[in-house]
Amino acid sequence: MRVRFCDEFDGGFGWIVDEFMERCSHALVEDGRVWVIDPVDGDGVEERIRAAGTPAGVLQLLDRHNRDGAALAGRLGVRHHVVPQGSLGPFGFVAVRNSRSWREVALWWPERRVLVCADALGTAPYYCAGTERLAVHPLLRLRPPRGQLGALQPNLILCGHGEGVLEDADAALREALSTSRLRIPGQLASAVRAWRANRPT
Repeated sequence: MRVRFCDEFDGGFGWIVDEFMERCSHALVEDGRVWVIDPVDGDGVEERIRAAGTPAGVLQLLDRHNRDGAALAGRLGVRHHVVPQGSLGPFGFVAVRNSRSWREVALWWPERRVLVCADALGTAPYYCAGTERLAVHPLLRLRPPRGQLGALQPNLILCGHGEGVLEDADAALREALSTSRLRIPGQLASAVRAWRANRPT
């Protein structure tokens, strides 16, 4: 699969599939060890991961985000952690949803103040209303995860759908959590436009 590398910063990088869903994956690098988050496999991905350091693990933050995590973990010779709890390496995990139909944790890297969300937050066009830089998942807009994520003050926010927010991330998070309900009509209109733009011609 063809992917485009993105979300480059001194603690890692991402790669994204140019499609309606805008599936985005990440690798975080700490002390020469590389942790891979919700990966979609693609051209050059494994090579880029190995070049960044020693593979340490593959983390799946959402129960249904199987993607290519298990297969890539096997090739890298590391464990595939599905919806991890507590802490792992330099990361902590915050429970976003825990129900039979939706189990999701957010990754919090406190030393670098990096927040990684699988589905709870995103930047793909169908997530966002108007000019929003970051948005709550459409199915969570009525009950946004303010209690779970509101106390965090991230420098960067990396998303499972859409490129990350690498500047003024804390302000973007505050706005997304506080305006999610008010902007539901705008998000619905954006989703329709995004779907029409990606229909096969």
